[in-house]
Amino acid sequence: MSAALAGTRAVGLDIGGTKTHGVVLEPDGSILAEVRESTVPGADGVTATAARVFDALRSSTDLPLDGRVGVGVPGLVDGERGILRHAVNLDVNGDDLPLRDLLADRLGVPVVIENDVNAAALAARALAGADDVVYLSVGTGLAAGLVMQGSLRRGEHSAAGEIGHIPVDPEGARCGCGQRGCLETIASGAALSLAWPTTEQWPAAALFAAAETGDPAALAVRDRFCWGVASAIRMLGLTIDPERIVLGGGVTEVGEPLRLAVVEQLKVLGEGSPFLASLGLADRLSMVPPGYPVAAVGAAILGR
Repeated sequence: MSAALAGTRAVGLDIGGTKTHGVVLEPDGSILAEVRESTVPGADGVTATAARVFDALRSSTDLPLDGRVGVGVPGLVDGERGILRHAVNLDVNGDDLPLRDLLADRLGVPVVIENDVNAAALAARALAGADDVVYLSVGTGLAAGLVMQGSLRRGEHSAAGEIGHIPVDPEGARCGCGQRGCLETIASGAALSLAWPTTEQWPAAALFAAAETGDPAALAVRDRFCWGVASAIRMLGLTIDPERIVLGGGVTEVGEPLRLAVVEQLKVLGEGSPFLASLGLADRLSMVPPGYPVAAVGAAILGR
């Protein structure tokens, strides 16, 4: 068990646009309890949902859970002031929301908040067993959490790791950020759903299943998607040069077929460039185990 996972018992909440996931970690880092609830949007809804999850964790463990609770949340987070801004998926816009204090009052325990991808990066660091780790989240969007020399790198405006909003195609689709041709318009769950629409099953699973049969259209969509992920990894390798790169997020539930396809695209990017090939990016790449609640675990580590 990684030393970063071990310690005192801890509680973490991962508040997402569709669900709030809570975990209780044992001192050895194992998961004692998990609870999921659908997230009710808006400031009042978010705090009420968090309270329901926390109360359910207390009930399921029969423990007081009176220590500090770590919370990961999408949007721009000022951890020092406990402020959340621009969390559009939670219907939190406009004025700064004092989420930390609202949650502390509602839960009755101290609370610390962090951007959800940054929180997940703490768990990725523990899984990788390294102090220089990039966690690349391929979910609805595309973003990275950076752990450098054992500490989170947030940036001056809490925008460090927003790699999904780096434009790579001047003629590409308009991105939600207002730019055109961002990586997120190619390598994200939302982009994949547009490129391979289906009502039969989860789009990523449907795409990779079709590609496995040799469907030319599926292979083209899969390869472009994985080229985008590989391009993000290349950028992170050339700018951060981390010891380990950990893939996570909803799309990675596809599992090993995704990793292998991304590795293949990394090889393609390295063709003709001995310099890039020498960096061994594929050798540094790993994935969060399927079903592992990396963001909630990271939030628990943050609270600990």
